[in-house]
Amino acid sequence: MIETAYKHIILNENNVAMLDGTRTKVIELVLDAQAYGWSPEELQFQHPTLTMGQIHSALAYYWDHQDELDAEIERRWQEMKELRENRELSPLEKRLKGRKMQP
Repeated sequence: MIETAYKHIILNENNVAMLDGTRTKVIELVLDAQAYGWSPEELQFQHPTLTMGQIHSALAYYWDHQDELDAEIERRWQEMKELRENRELSPLEKRLKGRKMQP
């Protein structure tokens, strides 16, 4: 683990920003805030094991590294889209797609 200039934030062996003493990635809190429009207070309510200091440190880290983290978010989104497009349909999905829609 590598300490950073941000209290509560460390970089793991893969250079991923994490909240110190937790298994929570900074990007996870950012995605929650973006997806649900959660304020720091709501993030703390939804993640009660985290302190407001940890949450604010994570958000400060994001704003100071926004280009890098936004690129990672986009990379994950593209990977998920590719997996979804290239996956095999389940037998149920195949049957449902084969049915004609009834009016």
